[in-house]
Amino acid sequence: MVDPVSDVAEDTEETAPTCATCGETILNEPTHRVTTEVADGAVVTTHFCDEDCLSAYEG
Repeated sequence: MVDPVSDVAEDTEETAPTCATCGETILNEPTHRVTTEVADGAVVTTHFCDEDCLSAYEG
């Protein structure tokens, strides 16, 4: 993802994020989930293709 505050449906195959759990490319999916945290003074975003992958990552 080029810009974390980009417009909806702006991603392409080359710029789309991948799911941290299953590795699938997340291309403009309504089920896309993102977590954000600050680690060592930097903002870290982690992308998930759906709620199940988010739960599996956290669990």
